[in-house]
Amino acid sequence: MDEVVISKAITESYTRDLIDFMDVDVAIVGAGPSGLTAGYYLAKNGVKSALYERRMSTGGGIWGGGMMFSKIVVESEARWIMDEFGVKLAKYQEGYYVADAVETAAALSLNCIQTGTRILNLLTVEDVLIRDNDRVSGLVLNWSAVPMSNLHIDPLTIKAKLVIDATGHEANVCCIVARKIGEKLNTRTGGVVGEKSMWAEVGERELVANTGEIYPGLMVTGMAVNAALGYPRMGAIFGGMLLSGKKVADLAIDMLRQTEG
Repeated sequence: MDEVVISKAITESYTRDLIDFMDVDVAIVGAGPSGLTAGYYLAKNGVKSALYERRMSTGGGIWGGGMMFSKIVVESEARWIMDEFGVKLAKYQEGYYVADAVETAAALSLNCIQTGTRILNLLTVEDVLIRDNDRVSGLVLNWSAVPMSNLHIDPLTIKAKLVIDATGHEANVCCIVARKIGEKLNTRTGGVVGEKSMWAEVGERELVANTGEIYPGLMVTGMAVNAALGYPRMGAIFGGMLLSGKKVADLAIDMLRQTEG
């Protein structure tokens, strides 16, 4: 067994992937439930997409369930998405289903990857490219270890026709764009408003309703919607996250078709 062969195999194959996905149709930032769902439905419809995750693992907050009880709740409206991903559900009462948190995170990740969206983990978004009349046109990336180590190392860039912020409670990409363009986001303040206290019913409803483009070239999905626009957080209920991911994928596909048409 040759250690150099092993090292070459990893380095060469990863580098090919990295280069291949430096110019994509859609770049998704954040591999939580909404980002993974969006990646799955984009790839399913033939859209070249890459998903950039700053952590080592995918799945966002699903793994911990509710307060480290490894169960999550999904409302009946999103049951069909869980069925499509092959996740087992147990009916708790009318309108509410319980799923295993670990199975859900693993199933979302596996389906997203196998359908064709490339997940590149341990990469942090430092900045965005703004081109073509103030349109978000790509991402500026660095290895996550660089900011963690407080090193000054210049990043690299990727191009994208659309960028989706799926970074959850922090709405990182929206924050970056707001700083760069002087708070001109499609929110009531022009900047990232910040999420309100927990109210699952309102949070789930507003999250799905407000999924979409928040600035030219920048779309927002999942908890990043509520963080950016100022709606409540929800806790360990994930149906809205899945529906938001599906919705942002559908909207992105329509926008790409209009551009190409």
